[in-house]
Amino acid sequence: MSMTKLFSPGPVMVKDNVRRALLHYDICHRSHEFEEMFQDTQSKILKLFNADDSYYSLIVSGSGTSSNETVLSSIFKPVEEVLLIRNGVFGERLLEIINKYNIPLVDLSFPWATMPDLAVVEQALKDHPSVKVVAMVFHETSTGMINPVSKVGALCDKYGKIFSVDCVSAAGGQNIDVVQNHISICTSVGGKCIGAFPGTAYICAKKSLLDSLTSDQCKNVYLNLYKHYQSSVASHQTPNTPNVNLFWPLNVALTNIIEDESLAGRIARYQRCAAIIRECVLSMGCRLLLNDNMANTVTSVYLPAGIDAQTFLDEMTKRGYTFYIGKGDYGKNGMIQIANMGEIYEQDCHNMLEVFQVVLNRLSK
Repeated sequence: MSMTKLFSPGPVMVKDNVRRALLHYDICHRSHEFEEMFQDTQSKILKLFNADDSYYSLIVSGSGTSSNETVLSSIFKPVEEVLLIRNGVFGERLLEIINKYNIPLVDLSFPWATMPDLAVVEQALKDHPSVKVVAMVFHETSTGMINPVSKVGALCDKYGKIFSVDCVSAAGGQNIDVVQNHISICTSVGGKCIGAFPGTAYICAKKSLLDSLTSDQCKNVYLNLYKHYQSSVASHQTPNTPNVNLFWPLNVALTNIIEDESLAGRIARYQRCAAIIRECVLSMGCRLLLNDNMANTVTSVYLPAGIDAQTFLDEMTKRGYTFYIGKGDYGKNGMIQIANMGEIYEQDCHNMLEVFQVVLNRLSK
């Protein structure tokens, strides 16, 4: 079987040196070699978020959801409330975690593909002084929208709130400055914009927040932020056996960004690829879900009338290209998502779009 090009928002195409890192010789995670690599990876995560020395990073074995659950199950004491701002599937994922742990909630739900109303957010902060944490998604992947994190961060600073941001689909694809955006704690994962594999998530947080944690307030055994922090500070280790084989590719992928391509270079490449995709699909008679506030790495596209989305995706898969169908009613109404995360370059986009046009023509007859 020939290799498929993944134009999907995770898993993503990875660089050859990232793939080779999976073949690293076996080591014990309770070894100095692992500890040195662990610390090096932590330092690169901080650079990914433009963090200063008031932040600390941690690595969690699991998907992006595991890092979000680690945070949300750990940072609340009894009766402390969370203000959740959501406008898509992954905001609803945060809601699911919050409800599972019975965290008191102020729920600000906005229609999908709609920017949160900052006046509504600020009024909610005024009306609910017991809110400790404001939580939201940076890049709402279900629509491809970038949410107003910097403006919400300014409100959190104004009202003295902890700001928790799901950066799972944003880190490495958008410019995230945790200091300037007043982000207290944020999460992401390897198998997205940084171009590693799924299964190794990470957290960047203010040291002051991590230092304030107690063991009793954490409600999960494995996804326990207090344990991860204490183990890392004490011995540069994880509290339980991690997925050691995936730490090496994560480290290499971060090195590819921080030391080789540069974060600015990676973001610029993603912007160029997204522009190529958007201009071309519009010329083919497609329609975009969003007109602005679009991510650098995901384009939500309505196919021309009469083209069944799943049939189109099946035909593209036969030709070696994988996309996602739109979530919920979006897919039923002919929307697909084209991502350009990971090892996707301009020529890859041009090659894909040639096939895209062929399939559209075939299905239009």
